[in-house]
Amino acid sequence: MLSRLSIRDIVLIEKLDIDFLPGLSVLTGETGAGKSILLDALSLALGARGDAALVRHGAAQGQVIAVFDVPRNHPARALLADNAIEDDGDIILRRVQTADGRTRVFVNDQPSSVTLMRDIGHVLVEIHGQHDERALVDPGAHRELLDSFGGHLGAARATGEAWRYWRGCEQDLAKHRAKVEAAAREADYLRASVAELAKLDPQPGEESELAELRATMMRAEKIASEIHDAQDVLSGPSSPLPQLASLLRRLQRKAGEAPGLLDDVVKSLDEAMLSLDAAQSGVEAALRATEYDPQRLEKAEERLFSLRAASRKHSVAVDDLAQLRDTMAADLADLDAGEDRLHGLEKQAAAAREAYDISAAQLSSLRHAAAVGLTRAVMAELPALKLERAEFIVELASDASSRMEEGIDQVEFWVRTNPGTRPGPMMKVASGGELSRFLLALKVALADRGSAPTLVFDEIDTGVGGAVADAIGQRLARLSKRVQVLSVT
Repeated sequence: MLSRLSIRDIVLIEKLDIDFLPGLSVLTGETGAGKSILLDALSLALGARGDAALVRHGAAQGQVIAVFDVPRNHPARALLADNAIEDDGDIILRRVQTADGRTRVFVNDQPSSVTLMRDIGHVLVEIHGQHDERALVDPGAHRELLDSFGGHLGAARATGEAWRYWRGCEQDLAKHRAKVEAAAREADYLRASVAELAKLDPQPGEESELAELRATMMRAEKIASEIHDAQDVLSGPSSPLPQLASLLRRLQRKAGEAPGLLDDVVKSLDEAMLSLDAAQSGVEAALRATEYDPQRLEKAEERLFSLRAASRKHSVAVDDLAQLRDTMAADLADLDAGEDRLHGLEKQAAAAREAYDISAAQLSSLRHAAAVGLTRAVMAELPALKLERAEFIVELASDASSRMEEGIDQVEFWVRTNPGTRPGPMMKVASGGELSRFLLALKVALADRGSAPTLVFDEIDTGVGGAVADAIGQRLARLSKRVQVLSVT
């Protein structure tokens, strides 16, 4: 219920604090007394469109605070939780309207949005007036109101869940069918590509390893060429070693004939021979160390070039060829097993649609029964409200082929104001005064079924008096035993 309304600098009101009690409260006064300002202020706190004209002349800003005391299980508290708003007591909606047109919103003293304020306000307060186009006069809400009256909101939720599951199955089926059809068009290409890549058998990181091996072996080839040249000089036909060895032997024989004359020469030649022998051994060792293998280089190059050719053909990096092979193989597997899975998804979607159809049909039956009950309940209220010649009609059209999340029913409240006239939507057929009384009759019928905890009736008694006014008062009093009622008159 609305427990307190605080207004600062709104239109003619500089400061006003009103505490409300449960039950029926009447805001009464002559024209110009400020009743409409109170409603404008309350509407502002409930998320209505802001307007700089609402700020009192000479003030920089106006402010409205609405405080609500509601039970812990009220839907408004679920909205607070969903939006991470602290909730440890009353629900406080504060709206600040500046003179330059800007507006600020606070929910439980936390900055928020007008949208959230409006959503919370919608479940806290219903405002009904001759020109009000919200709540009961909104055809979009009639189906839910009928479900509330019939007490089958749970069945409506179950139907919605069945619809969402069925639509999800249909989406899965459509995606898989499109995938299978696309794979079928590419089946030959996929099979050839998978066979090619399976034969190639690319491995992650293989390209870099082969490139490094190729570079190393090419460097070894160049080095080995130079070493072979050195080997030819030292060990080939033109090697100086045999001539030096022969010369050394002759000089060694002559050295004995002339002591001391050739000793240094013989020693130098002997050392040169030893150095050349060492060089020859070193060259042979270097040749073995290079391990240059032309056949191995050729194989490495052939493998590397094959990988890169496949990479260019399939427009992927060499390292991604293995993943591409696996993906294509999976697509082929889907194609091969696709028909079986497709049939399975078709059966699943058909079963889900059948489950929805059953749920929607049951819900439709409940709605038709509730429509009869709601019609009787509203019609019972009309005579006392001077609408004894009028007729209330729940226009309920069911189409099993029109599957919606809300079921297969279109619901709208119609009225006939006089016998012999054509019935039509309540908002279009009823006059202002008649509409207010129809709304009151509806609210009496729906009072225990999903109504907001606070109802505001604006000028609901316009143009009536005597017994009708008394009947309106009695119904407002009856409503106020179940919900908080504010009547502006």
